[in-house]
Amino acid sequence: MRIVFMGTPDFAVASLHALLEAGHDIAAVVTAADKPAGRGQKIHESAVKQYAVSKGLKVLQPLKLKDPEFLSDLEALKAEVQVVVAFRMLPEVVWNMPPKGTINLHASLLPDYRGAAPINHAIINGEKVTGVTTFFLKHEIDTGDVIFSEQVNIGPDETAGELHDKLMETGSRLLVKTIDAIEKNEYREVPQAITAEQKHAPKIFKEFCEINWSQPAQKIHNHIRGLSPYPAAFTKLQGKNLKVFKAILELGETKETAGTFVTDGKTFLKFAAADGYLSLEDIQYEGKKRMQVGEFLRGMRL
Repeated sequence: MRIVFMGTPDFAVASLHALLEAGHDIAAVVTAADKPAGRGQKIHESAVKQYAVSKGLKVLQPLKLKDPEFLSDLEALKAEVQVVVAFRMLPEVVWNMPPKGTINLHASLLPDYRGAAPINHAIINGEKVTGVTTFFLKHEIDTGDVIFSEQVNIGPDETAGELHDKLMETGSRLLVKTIDAIEKNEYREVPQAITAEQKHAPKIFKEFCEINWSQPAQKIHNHIRGLSPYPAAFTKLQGKNLKVFKAILELGETKETAGTFVTDGKTFLKFAAADGYLSLEDIQYEGKKRMQVGEFLRGMRL
């Protein structure tokens, strides 16, 4: 089958690579437009574009997905199916174009964790299992009929970054399985069940990232893991933001008020929670580089 692939970040690169390795025909790749980034405002190309160019694939970078010229170019490719991995919302004129439909790979076990940040919210909510799902796109976001899904376990100290990499590899294999099944017409679409208990994964904003030390220590630990390494949980220390990428959970009685820190000034820095402590390990103080807590304490008087 001729496939048009749509994606932008590293998560999508693994899927594109897997499809190529499996011998599928990628007619073109659609990705985000180049834009300036960083202090020097140098032009940045998406991870998918960089990979596609290295493989000699045709690349389309529309600013607007309803642009007539883009739609004409897309139609001329005569793709039988489109694949979407970590891209933006598509208008119906795009997702309804190929005869065999448009497939999305989502980093959760749908219908749970629909939305922009499924990996983060699964860890924040203390889940022990998540997974990946392939489904056909339709009007409402992440609601189309499921084709395949696969479970992935979440470790007790696993971060969103670590889980991202696991789901990226599992998802790329599931996507190849999905395309193979569609090509052979050996699959069954399963409508998603909608329940009141359904869990959601909305976009994460900065105010959500601030640590609330009055919460149970386990909940704070999950919050830190679920936002590491990006956008990162943070707290205030001497009037400045302190990002926390990793902390050790210490359950038990606390003598200090929640949010109070304890340190020997050399090797440990921990904050009191409602029922224990979070001993910080991997941190970044405002205006400084990311470092281990021992290195931070050697250069900081608390």
